[in-house]
Amino acid sequence: MDPGAAVVYLLGMLELIELSELPAGMPILVGGNHALKVPQDLAERFRRGDYVLAVTEPPQLLLVPRAEQAIAAAAIDRAHDAFHTMASASDERISRFYEGFAERLADDDVWDAIYNQNLEDVADAERRGRSTTRLVASDKLRNDMIAGLRGWIDAPSKRGQVLETVDHERFRIELVGAALGVVGFVFEGRPNVVADATGVLRGGNTVVFRIGRDALRTAQAIMQLALTPALEAAGLPTGAVSLVESCEHAAGWAMFSDTRLGLAVARGSGPAVATLGSLARQAGIPVSLHGRGGAWLMASASTPPSELEDAVYHSLDRKVCNTLNTCCIPRHRVRELLPALLSALERAGKRLGQTYKLHVTEGDEGAVPAVLFERRVMIRRAEGDVSEPQAVTIPESRLGHEWEWEQSPEVTLKLVEGLEEAIALFNRHSPQFVACLLSSDQAEHRRFYDTVQAPFVGDGFTRWVDGQYALKRPELGLSNWQSGRLFGRGGVLSGDTVYSVRTRAIGTRGVGR
Repeated sequence: MDPGAAVVYLLGMLELIELSELPAGMPILVGGNHALKVPQDLAERFRRGDYVLAVTEPPQLLLVPRAEQAIAAAAIDRAHDAFHTMASASDERISRFYEGFAERLADDDVWDAIYNQNLEDVADAERRGRSTTRLVASDKLRNDMIAGLRGWIDAPSKRGQVLETVDHERFRIELVGAALGVVGFVFEGRPNVVADATGVLRGGNTVVFRIGRDALRTAQAIMQLALTPALEAAGLPTGAVSLVESCEHAAGWAMFSDTRLGLAVARGSGPAVATLGSLARQAGIPVSLHGRGGAWLMASASTPPSELEDAVYHSLDRKVCNTLNTCCIPRHRVRELLPALLSALERAGKRLGQTYKLHVTEGDEGAVPAVLFERRVMIRRAEGDVSEPQAVTIPESRLGHEWEWEQSPEVTLKLVEGLEEAIALFNRHSPQFVACLLSSDQAEHRRFYDTVQAPFVGDGFTRWVDGQYALKRPELGLSNWQSGRLFGRGGVLSGDTVYSVRTRAIGTRGVGR
């Protein structure tokens, strides 16, 4: 096969042909303006019937084996069929599902069985050197899942709700909330998302999800012992919540390329989420992505040291996406505020039974005690405790890097001339996610809010950015502005924000224009 001719043939008849081989070096057009050559290892793994997906951001070729595509398609088939059945499901039946699901998770015998499967997941993850911070099925995780489900029992739905009415002389037009369709989730190592994702059923939607290897046993146990029985007892189709029975990344790629999805939601690491988002966008599927996090906290000329210490301390109780990542301190106040920052880091580390790690932007190291750069401490990493210098320098270009720490709080320090510089650095380097300003000057707060490019803006600790905590609704995902502002919605995705709008005319019979 001539590689040059092959790419033309592929582009012209992509939906109509099935390749029996994929030669190494064959160019495949990506994004309409450049080509990627098929790498040797991909060519060797390719088998007739497999899919090759070309991704624009970042440019890459992905191999989806036929078996993984079939697994993903089967799960979406179930959710798609169930969506049509959900149209006739009453709000009362949906409420019974949430109540039944919560009751089963509250049953100690059911939870013990789920917990035993979780122990196997945790042990397997630890053997592979994986983080288990969000994997452990703790009492808190159980209680949060139950509370979230019970919160949906009496929650209102946009389905069938008249959102707006436009009156005419002889007729009226109504804008009516409606179910969106099948919502696809891909997430890693977070068993609680199995329950959170069911929030989309409140509005008549269905959900299909793929979970990573770390939490697959736990997810399967939750499905088999609590979720599916609750669907059956409520008289809802079991396909309303469908699990992709594969932990392979290729199954997620296939799922996010299926145009039957009404919304694609991805939670996890930056590169993986970026790839999934590209696939969904290329398929024309709306996305809710959160791959990069890490909050920024900015002090000002009026920040009391005690206020900075409290805000930092309460922003570092554990590592999640809204945890404090980068702290900006005015250069002329470093003598007052740096001790407060270091004290908060020390306290936060002790709370977790560890110490802390400080990354100092190059050029600012002279303001930090030299002993921190010389002292070696044990830092808790996913692979275990590692001896490292307590403080290191990093270039300004890494200000937006999100530190994925385990039990040892890890923060970047940047000294700035003033608020304008801090905002400019945030807008340039951060994932444009969470920005908080500590200031008693209301004019500064107004300027900060108007100019900082963040969907979440606060005036204290950073951990308030959470759907359950801030909005009292189970959160399905948080979105940053790294790829631009969000169209027509906020950064918190919750079950009641997943809807479409239909337009209905009433009284037009016998009326003409």
